[in-house]
Amino acid sequence: MSPRRPIEVVGGGVAGLALGLALRRAGVPVTVFEAGDFPRHRVCGEFIAGLDDPTRETLGLDPFLADAVPHRSVTYAIRGRKLPPFELPAIAWGISRYTLDARLAAAFEAAGGDLRRRTRVPEAPAPEGRVFAAGRHRQGPFWVGLKIHTRGLEMDSDFEVHLGDRAYVGVSRVEGGAVNVCGLFAPLAAGTGLPLFLATLQYTGLGDLCERLRASDLDLASCCTCAAPLGDRRVRPTDRLRLGDACATIPPFTGNGLAMALQGAASALEPLRAYAEGRDSWTHARRVVAGRQERRFRRRLLFASLLHPFLLGRRGQALLSGLARAQLLPFRTLYGVLH
Repeated sequence: MSPRRPIEVVGGGVAGLALGLALRRAGVPVTVFEAGDFPRHRVCGEFIAGLDDPTRETLGLDPFLADAVPHRSVTYAIRGRKLPPFELPAIAWGISRYTLDARLAAAFEAAGGDLRRRTRVPEAPAPEGRVFAAGRHRQGPFWVGLKIHTRGLEMDSDFEVHLGDRAYVGVSRVEGGAVNVCGLFAPLAAGTGLPLFLATLQYTGLGDLCERLRASDLDLASCCTCAAPLGDRRVRPTDRLRLGDACATIPPFTGNGLAMALQGAASALEPLRAYAEGRDSWTHARRVVAGRQERRFRRRLLFASLLHPFLLGRRGQALLSGLARAQLLPFRTLYGVLH
C-alpha cells in the first residue's frame, strides 16, 4: 500500500477535531492547527439541535456526548413577557465547548493525530490537502457575542430564548449541573466581562433575566466576549475546502450551528479519504464536499436569514408574540426548515 497523503486542518473547533479524529481512525495522517489551547471557554450557545443519527455514527460522537443534557421543552420570552412553551420535534443536546472541545482534542491526539496548539496558519496559500475549519468572518457587520456559565438558576423549560431590543439570549443546561447563558447583541458600548453582560441585558429590555443572573452563582472564569456575525444566506465559495463557520454561519437562534459543523465534517470524511488514498484528486474532493454542503445547508440558511430580523426588532417581535399567543405560529414547521 502506498503512503497516504496527509491532511492539514486549520482550526481546532468541533468540525476540525471531529474530522481529524475520524480521518485518523481511517489511518490518514492528520495535523490540526489551533490558534488557542484546550480546555477553553468559547462564546457559543452550547445547544446542539438537529444533530442526526448518521452524523453521530459516521464521526463516532456518542462517547463525547454521553453526559450531554437532553432538551425537549422551549420557552420564548419577549422583553420579559413569556410566550406559551412548546416541545421540540426532536431532542437537542446541551454540552459545553469547554468539555466537548477538550474531549475531541484528547481523543485526536490519542489516535495519533498531530495537534499544534497556539499555532496560526495564514489564510493564503491554500495548498492541496488543507482544510479550513477556522471560520470567523473578516467583514461586518459584527455584533457582540457574550457568554457565561452559572448555577442555581431556576428555569421554566429546558431551553429559554429571551428576545430584547436588537438582542437575543439563549439559556440552556449543560453537563455537570451548569447553565449556559449566551447572547448576541447590537454593539452598544465598550467594556468587557460580567459588567458589560449585565449592563447590556438591562439596556436591551432584558432586566428580568439580568436580575435572575445576579441572584445565581455566576462562574466568572467562563465569561467571554467575541465579535459575531449575524449569519450567512449561502455557503461560501469553493476556492478552498471549508467546514464549520468557514463554510457558512447560521444565525445562532436556530441552535443549529454546532450540528452544521459536525454534519459538514461528516460530509467531508469519505472524499478526503479518497484523496488521501490516491483514489481522487484534490480538486474533485473539494468540489464534492462543497456540493454536499450546499445541498444540505442552503435551505436552512435562507430561511434562517429571512426569519432572523423578526427576532431583533420590536415590530417583528410583536408579530411573533401575537401569532404565538393565538397559536398560529407553526413551530414544528419552522423547526423543520431551520434544521
